[in-house]
Amino acid sequence: MTRRTRAAAAAFLAGTTALVLAGCGLQPATSFVPAAGPGSIEHIDDLPDGAHITVTSKNFTEQLVLGKIAVLAAKAAGFDVTDETNVPGSVAVRQLMTSHDADMTYEYTGTAWLTYMGHKEGIPDKTEQWAAVKKEDAGNGLTWLKPAPMNNTYAFAVRDEAVAKLGNVKTLSDITKLPVSERTFCVESEFNSRSDGFKPMLEKYGLQLGSSGQNGVPSSNVSILDTGTVYTATDRGKCNFGEVFTTDGRIKSLGLRVLDDDRGFFPAYNVAPVLDSATLQEYPQLEDVYDQISPKLTDSVLQELNRQVDVEGREPADVAFDWMVKEGFITKP
Repeated sequence: MTRRTRAAAAAFLAGTTALVLAGCGLQPATSFVPAAGPGSIEHIDDLPDGAHITVTSKNFTEQLVLGKIAVLAAKAAGFDVTDETNVPGSVAVRQLMTSHDADMTYEYTGTAWLTYMGHKEGIPDKTEQWAAVKKEDAGNGLTWLKPAPMNNTYAFAVRDEAVAKLGNVKTLSDITKLPVSERTFCVESEFNSRSDGFKPMLEKYGLQLGSSGQNGVPSSNVSILDTGTVYTATDRGKCNFGEVFTTDGRIKSLGLRVLDDDRGFFPAYNVAPVLDSATLQEYPQLEDVYDQISPKLTDSVLQELNRQVDVEGREPADVAFDWMVKEGFITKP
């Protein structure tokens, strides 16, 4: 498919996506991003006229922020960019990449391994998980660049006020040292029933769900809640330990503390830039552009950027722009 055809296809999909979202009563994310000048991401002087890439992303907060970071970086480097962020659903974004109708996205290693590639178990070691998806996706004409430190996986968090009361808990193993009465959990229904969810996690740490014995977690100690209410329930003391995603902005805004998964139960979900291999071969400079950014994308950074969108109500493009200016990747023109 030629780049002109690909651009036309992307434009068609953008219009279709906007109509679908409008029909659902939702507002599509604007393709506008603030004008950006080069910073440590320098303008590539030898780019051919009309050098073009299409950037895509899913339609939740973190992906919108990452998508806008990707768009701004490519524009600062001198590319003509089609902004195809805010696509509903992981499958639709994956199809854009595997059909080569989009050139770049930020993807999670665990999502690719478990959801797209169909493996039954994730790989907790971050480097091994990334290497595995990189190797397998090469056959799909996709290249995974170096992963970021941020790992948007499942975790359990405790409210700050309860840490001292519980004996300065820092790890999931520390929960096993607590009295049974203090082993209280808030989880969402999906996580409670997953084959890689709550019960197997407890077993990994030597605890038995439904038991009131020394190594037990009685069923009465577990509150099964709707998605999104776990954070506030944990903050208000309904339970000592709440199921969270490690880069969620509510962790910071509510004063929650994530416990270390010291026995490595949860799969790695590190984010990494994924590029169409043919596009990267044509424009190898893209590797340096995105490799500059990845080391700065940590759990704490994404918690803060997500918080600014979800709690303060800021636009993802503005949040991405301000962060990239602060880090020196781009400049205000």
